[in-house]
Amino acid sequence: MNFHQVIQSKQPDSQSKGRANAQSLEREINWFNQIIDRRIKLYFEQEPQLAEIDTLSAPDLSDDYSDYATLIRDENLQWPERLMLILALIPYLRPQLLDIFFTQNDSFSRGYSEFGGLLGKKHSGFIPTGETAAFLYAGNSLTKRLAFLTRFHSAHRLFKKGVIVLGATEPDEPLLSCSLSISDNYLHQLTTGEEQSPSYSSLFPAMLIETALEWQDLVLPSATLNEVQKVLTWLTSGSEILAHWQLQRYLKAGYRCLFYGPPGTGKTLTAILLGKASGLPVYRVDLSAIVSKYIGETEKNLANLFDQAQNRRWILFFDEADALFGSRSKGDTANDRHANQQVAYLLQRIEDFPGMVILATNLRDNIDEAFARRFQSMIYFPIPDIEQRLALWQTLIGLHLPDDEHAQLEQLAEAYPMAAGAMINVVRDAAISAHQQQSPNITCDMLRQGIQKERRKEGKTL
Repeated sequence: MNFHQVIQSKQPDSQSKGRANAQSLEREINWFNQIIDRRIKLYFEQEPQLAEIDTLSAPDLSDDYSDYATLIRDENLQWPERLMLILALIPYLRPQLLDIFFTQNDSFSRGYSEFGGLLGKKHSGFIPTGETAAFLYAGNSLTKRLAFLTRFHSAHRLFKKGVIVLGATEPDEPLLSCSLSISDNYLHQLTTGEEQSPSYSSLFPAMLIETALEWQDLVLPSATLNEVQKVLTWLTSGSEILAHWQLQRYLKAGYRCLFYGPPGTGKTLTAILLGKASGLPVYRVDLSAIVSKYIGETEKNLANLFDQAQNRRWILFFDEADALFGSRSKGDTANDRHANQQVAYLLQRIEDFPGMVILATNLRDNIDEAFARRFQSMIYFPIPDIEQRLALWQTLIGLHLPDDEHAQLEQLAEAYPMAAGAMINVVRDAAISAHQQQSPNITCDMLRQGIQKERRKEGKTL
């Protein structure tokens, strides 16, 4: 049973999760308070006979099924890691516990360098840094300090999973001078028990997309639907498949799909329904906010996006992906090299992403061949055939037609090849006409008028 399944089975609602987390955190905070008190007394030799701080046993969480306790067990966090974790949480929970670090060094009329810490622009409390954690753990012991430094490697589980974030360092300044903070996602998970959905912003140029439709509403050719079903199987059972066939050594956890075909054929709806059926949120990436003409900015924007998604179970959906994933140029101008650099960076980030990435394009040939080789699935979404168009017409409008006009739907389906998106536009226009005419039904004549409008958009006539 994984982390989320354990929590769901023990804490069925967010309110009880929050209470359980509060109880766990209260005990952890009391333990942390003892650590600060003892470290300060030992460091200033106020009570030199005290035992070292690592003799202060961390609270026993073995029978605790809060999100906080479960994370500690699942990641096998030891005493030093628990110290780092609770220190990162303290500014959000009990910021006053860190006020002791504002103590001034009388010899220099300034704070103590060994305490570390930063001052916020608005937050009046003490913001801990890596130096603060090292001081609490090691004090004056160089041996302990050097051992503790190994935990600040990017491969350490707390940083690799995105639980703790180490701020950006300035050039030529020590690594531990960076702020030590909890990520937004884990802050919410370990306090309220709820996963936070990020809002669209310049730092996260993606939007959660949802639908009221269900899987059975998806009308696709059987060949396309079979391929989509395989993607869904991977989403719901990928870990089980890797383990059962012992493929973990050869295959990465990530999965990349290309949906291609004419506009309105269901590519976006399929991506959303894959998320809905697997219980995963789908975020549509705003490419206009990602791509920049300035060198390095596109890569920076992509890095921000993938860094936030790296440890989250999300589906990233890139619509009209050829704008960013297009073919590389063979030229040797500065612009060509810049564009090729973007594509190469994107290849690397997508290949390393452990989740699902879906790219959608109307034009398959516009996608760079280097990307095509890296897709696990390339699924074609054609214009619906006659039977599928009839099924779509019946689904969209069947209940609202006069009884004697149902046979005409077959004529419309046969006469007018249209994508589902265009058919929805037709139904919208017909519904407006019915409302204007105060008609109790939507008629086939109204549908034909809407079809005529759609065909004019494409330069066709009825």
